[in-house]
Amino acid sequence: MWGVFAFGSALFAGITAILAKCGIRKTDSNVATAIRTIVVLEFSWLMVLITGSQSQIGEISGRTWLFLILSGIATGASWLCYFRALQIGDINKVVPIDKSSVILTILLAFLFLKEEISLPKAAGMILIGVGTFLMIEKKKTDAEKQVKGNRWLIYAAGSAVFASLTSILGKVGISGVESNLGTAIRTAVVLLMAWIMVFVTGKQHRITEVPRNELGLICLSGVATGASWLCYYKALQDGPASVVVPIDKLSIVVTVAFSYFVFQERLSRKSGLGLVCIVAGTFVMLIP
Repeated sequence: MWGVFAFGSALFAGITAILAKCGIRKTDSNVATAIRTIVVLEFSWLMVLITGSQSQIGEISGRTWLFLILSGIATGASWLCYFRALQIGDINKVVPIDKSSVILTILLAFLFLKEEISLPKAAGMILIGVGTFLMIEKKKTDAEKQVKGNRWLIYAAGSAVFASLTSILGKVGISGVESNLGTAIRTAVVLLMAWIMVFVTGKQHRITEVPRNELGLICLSGVATGASWLCYYKALQDGPASVVVPIDKLSIVVTVAFSYFVFQERLSRKSGLGLVCIVAGTFVMLIP
């Protein structure tokens, strides 16, 4: 069943990116992240109460607490970078870079979790790397716009790095705790980190300036994120990280499809080839 949960995670993650992009056209990305994390936290704790796993809190070891907190910090950093990149960059360019975190995740899983890198996984990593490179296209703009426009790349790369750390730390952290409870604890850490960033950057006054329609989309993206997380960490708990993560990254297909209809962001022939390479590389990784 972990495979079903992994594909469910990919579907909801793809929807999350679209809803979030729609919700941060006028809203500051840090404020949006803080608001949507409230929704994710409520959603995740609701699942804890439904499954009755809250009784296990007292049984969580100190080591598990440490890795859950570290995973939450890495997730918060990844989110802050990701949604800032979405706000200032094209979704069809930001998402592929974020999804390339699978390469670093597999390397870290090999180093720290002793998960083997087979020939199919190595081939898949190469295809994903090539595909990501092909999907990053430079637009012809004047020098000033080009400098400003390149900032999204830095944030997208930061998102990928922190996302890979999240997967490894999360895999270790949920080894001794029920997955819904582990997700809820991590989300609480992310919420704290997100609101600290809002106040540190002095953007708390912008909370009342969020347009009502964008607030609704931000909340919906939080629901989608919550559903994605619950599926993802259930799959991660039962299956190997080096296989679950690549499946989750197939959300790029959902994102590209929605971005075509919602934002009219069309892929060039080069970007289309890159998408094919990423998808092919993902499926190659699933070969035993």
